[in-house]
Amino acid sequence: MVRTVALLFGIVFLAVGILGFVPGAAEPATHEGLTMTQNSALLLGLFPVNLLHNVVHILFGLWGLAAYRSVGGSIGYFRAVAVIYALLTILGLLPQTNTLFGLVPLHGNDVWLHALLAIVAAYFGFVHRERAVVDA
Repeated sequence: MVRTVALLFGIVFLAVGILGFVPGAAEPATHEGLTMTQNSALLLGLFPVNLLHNVVHILFGLWGLAAYRSVGGSIGYFRAVAVIYALLTILGLLPQTNTLFGLVPLHGNDVWLHALLAIVAAYFGFVHRERAVVDA
């Protein structure tokens, strides 16, 4: 199951990263405090993104697809995603860091989404245990 969820995370991250470049899905918007303003938009009208944000989503997607190849790789992926996204949640809550030092918007709806991703990833990385399937 952990491999399947890693595959799902990979596909969704990849799709979201690509969607961030699609006009109509990502409406142009300005985000206060950003110095990296290329492709600044609101994805689906809800989530602040920019060029770097979209690239990071694509990279997390590719990592998830690669992690799908093994249970150990998937668990490691989820552990890293849990820690990174928990950190991004905290950074998004602080006015001094909610643009990751002007590079990536982490505020608004991104905060609760990052928290949710961190929780799900923490479950699959630290709590969930794969059960060996034994054919009788």
